[in-house]
Amino acid sequence: MCRIAGIAGHLSSSRTGAVQAMLNRLAHGGPDDEGIYNDNLVTLGHRRLSIIDLTSGGHQPMLSEDESLAITFNGEIYNFQVLRKELESLGKSFKTQTDTEVILQAYRQWGVQCFQRLEGIFAFGLYDKKENKLLLVRDQIGVKPLYYSLRNNQVIFSSEVRAFKAVDPAWPENKDWRILFLAFGSLPQPATTLHGVHDLEPGTWMEINLNHFTAVRHTYYSENANPLQVNKGEELLLIRAAVIDAVKKNLIADAPLGVFLSGGIDSSLLTLLADQYQEVVKSISINFDDTSFDERPFQKKVLERTHHADHIAHRVTSRMFWDSLDDIWRAMDQPTVDGVNMYFVSRSAHRDGLKAVLSGVGADEVFGGYASFRRIQSVKFLRSMLPFKESFSDWMGALNPSYKRLVFLDIEGPVGDYLFLRGIHTPDVIASLLNVSEREVWNVLQNISVYIPPNVPDNEYISQLESKIYMTNQLLKITDVMGMWHGLEVRVPFLDTELIRKFHSIPTPIRYPKLGTKKLLTDTFSDLLPEEIVSRKKQGFTFPLSVWIKEDADKLKSLTGQNTDTIVTDFLHGRGHWSKSWSLAVLNQFR
Repeated sequence: MCRIAGIAGHLSSSRTGAVQAMLNRLAHGGPDDEGIYNDNLVTLGHRRLSIIDLTSGGHQPMLSEDESLAITFNGEIYNFQVLRKELESLGKSFKTQTDTEVILQAYRQWGVQCFQRLEGIFAFGLYDKKENKLLLVRDQIGVKPLYYSLRNNQVIFSSEVRAFKAVDPAWPENKDWRILFLAFGSLPQPATTLHGVHDLEPGTWMEINLNHFTAVRHTYYSENANPLQVNKGEELLLIRAAVIDAVKKNLIADAPLGVFLSGGIDSSLLTLLADQYQEVVKSISINFDDTSFDERPFQKKVLERTHHADHIAHRVTSRMFWDSLDDIWRAMDQPTVDGVNMYFVSRSAHRDGLKAVLSGVGADEVFGGYASFRRIQSVKFLRSMLPFKESFSDWMGALNPSYKRLVFLDIEGPVGDYLFLRGIHTPDVIASLLNVSEREVWNVLQNISVYIPPNVPDNEYISQLESKIYMTNQLLKITDVMGMWHGLEVRVPFLDTELIRKFHSIPTPIRYPKLGTKKLLTDTFSDLLPEEIVSRKKQGFTFPLSVWIKEDADKLKSLTGQNTDTIVTDFLHGRGHWSKSWSLAVLNQFR
């Protein structure tokens, strides 16, 4: 797990220096080693966090034996040992024990078809010197980030947006990012805060021809699978085997590895499974003085069922939050209303000597754990029955501010549905905050496109909606960036591609036997999960952020800046969700 950067295009005497400057911005994510490869057209940079093969054999950028291929790679290939054996049977030989070398040999053997064989979390730039092309590749689900810009006959790429400012401190802003952030609470792909800097979509690769400097993006991954004819009960065996296999793959590491344990279903299951397949399991928990956020009783229930757990609990207080806030802003990279929780749990894991941890991110989206799975039919009803949504939003919003989001249903398709369910500020408020016209806000929001195949069942629709917007743009980004800020790799077994493929092979009604719960998952592991964990009210990995920022009104007002008094005052008097005020604090830091 590392940080990568690169520039390709015209011969430039300053290109190596620019990549070095990018690597300096990314040093937090790769504290163990640094490397640069340079030739007449391409400069590749790498900062290393050693997880697999801790020797110097893992140094990057890595070259093929004949030096015709060069790669800078961020991530882990979980099936690299299987691929290595297959490649060895085909006559390939290896000098290192790394998964990086397996990618080089796989590309040499199978070309771009090798990308669909890779199982893991990854993003890499691969330079094919013979073909004079650069390939940018991102994992199937989008766990590892990869940003790029094509300008002035050059391609610039990096693991973080902050690195582009190292190339050009005056890099212009994306004029629409504030509107997008205030609506979504994060930036929907491919948007970033910088003009012309884009997020490479999950499951795709981009080929840049360095002769003509043309770029073509290709899709190599689809989660679609033909439904199996399964009898009741067979789906439990299928999912059980797939989850266990995913956890086993994610436990592969040559460096200290642990598990985040909050006390919910997902983290509890990962802890219990890791305990079965690893000699020593180091579990990490975050606890608070506020009893309403205290999950220690549930953590205790899980730990009582383990045999090898080495549990470490950390206490986080309001004072620690305020003292760490400047560093939280520095870690964030891109604006998001999320991230404080991941900042502290990643910092705690790092201080405990871990380099990699397992996280339950993705289980709710895959197995149907959100309340939105129950609400989607109501969304469809409201969309069809309220022809004058703006009028209804004003009228109902006077009764309950959350109903003002009805206006978002004027946006056709997934984006409107999502913003109705999870949107932060409505267009009229955004226009007022940014001193722009409401029409401009609507134009920006209506230009966002999220593709979900037509006529999919409601449960499948909401799963894709939550995955492609909330999970991809918010959860995965903040999980990666906060983890890597502390030199920590965060692995997500519930997003294993084989697990997802097998899950999607089950007919939809069997996948979601009870809406808004992960019943298929809990039924599958009913022998392992404590009943208290299964039956508890869903809480998620929640911090008392709303309590902390409400305790100090003066600090909150200083963070949010001007033109925000009404929103902050409403929150302080219990009339608005904390995310509305917090989003203004985040916005003010990125101005």
